[in-house]
Amino acid sequence: MPKFLLSLIFICATTMLWAQDSQQEKLEQRKAQIQQEIRDNEKMLQSVKKKEKSAVNVFLIQANKIKLKEKLINTTAKQEKLLSNDMYINQVKVNKLKKELTVLKEDYAKMILKSYKSRSEQSRAMFILSSESFLQAYKRAQYLKQYTNFRKNQGLEIQSKSAQLVDFNAKLNGQRQDKKKIIAENQKERLALEVEKKEQQKLVNSIKKDKNKIIADTRSKQQEAKRIDRQIDRLIREAIAEANRKAALEKAKDNPGSAPSNAPVSSSKIALTPEGKILAADFKANRGKLPWPVEKGFISLGYGDQPHPLYPSLTVHNSGVEITTEQGANARAVFEGEVSSIMVLSPINRAVMIQHGDYFTVYQNLSQVFVNKGDKVNIKQSIGKVRTSGDTGKTIIKFLILQNTSNNNPEGWLQNR
Repeated sequence: MPKFLLSLIFICATTMLWAQDSQQEKLEQRKAQIQQEIRDNEKMLQSVKKKEKSAVNVFLIQANKIKLKEKLINTTAKQEKLLSNDMYINQVKVNKLKKELTVLKEDYAKMILKSYKSRSEQSRAMFILSSESFLQAYKRAQYLKQYTNFRKNQGLEIQSKSAQLVDFNAKLNGQRQDKKKIIAENQKERLALEVEKKEQQKLVNSIKKDKNKIIADTRSKQQEAKRIDRQIDRLIREAIAEANRKAALEKAKDNPGSAPSNAPVSSSKIALTPEGKILAADFKANRGKLPWPVEKGFISLGYGDQPHPLYPSLTVHNSGVEITTEQGANARAVFEGEVSSIMVLSPINRAVMIQHGDYFTVYQNLSQVFVNKGDKVNIKQSIGKVRTSGDTGKTIIKFLILQNTSNNNPEGWLQNR
């Protein structure tokens, strides 16, 4: 194979290896994150099992654990594939070094043999003295000097490539051990996943006898959720109308000669001030980057219309996302803004609404509130304590994002986990 082609393969392989090392590091970080989420999930599951009167909530947490296990298996499989690619690239390097070493050693052996045959100082002296001119003698002396240096450098190159070959072989052996470990880990997780799925199926079978009660409870909760949604919509419209009235008054102050407008203010869209426009633009620019409204947790009920996890014929509607977290967790603001409303939804259920320009974030199911209406809040600032249900033992926060009065899917705004 031409040297140019070998060099090209070597450069490409090295570049790929650097890129894959970075990917491998990211996958290792992701795997550690998933493993921590599984541990947190297991902690929540054990806590709920101690207090749970209905098996449905246990089912939901267990379903999330299964989902995390599947993510872990996929991540480990990607690690194995990347490692196999790395091993292939390193094997290409080893093969290239072996070929180069073979050629170098053969050339070096020929030089040593030739040098041995003409090893005497008399032979070298005769080679120079037999020159036809001084210039030729000088060139022959330089040739002998260069030849000696070339032979020395070739010997050093053989040593260097031999050391590289040892290093690459050692790396390959290490990678083989890592691959065995990853394959064993993957197999262990697959077996654990099968156990989890069997346990979940047992749980589903035990729940079937409570079908009518579960459906009735779900419909009752849906009615309560609709009532709260109407209350939130009313409060947002009031906040929009109030903001627009203030903006109209400020405008009248800036233009004292203008006649006052008797037109009714909008309650569906905010007329943003320059500061409000900046805040709204900053909020929008952070779509997909917002921190979660709790430090730990998982989405136990997604946004929009969806089938019930146990009875697909029953449709469940959600205007935001429900995040199951650990007992004692604090709710935190996902972005800077101003508290526009504190809502008392029931004697044990409160909510906080924060305005970010023409965007609103709502944090429901709080047992305590740490802020007041009109307060300025910073990103990740604690605004209340998430309520733990005495019946189910679950700690759930319901989180909404709206632009003016239009609901958005919060999952598209929050950071991926």
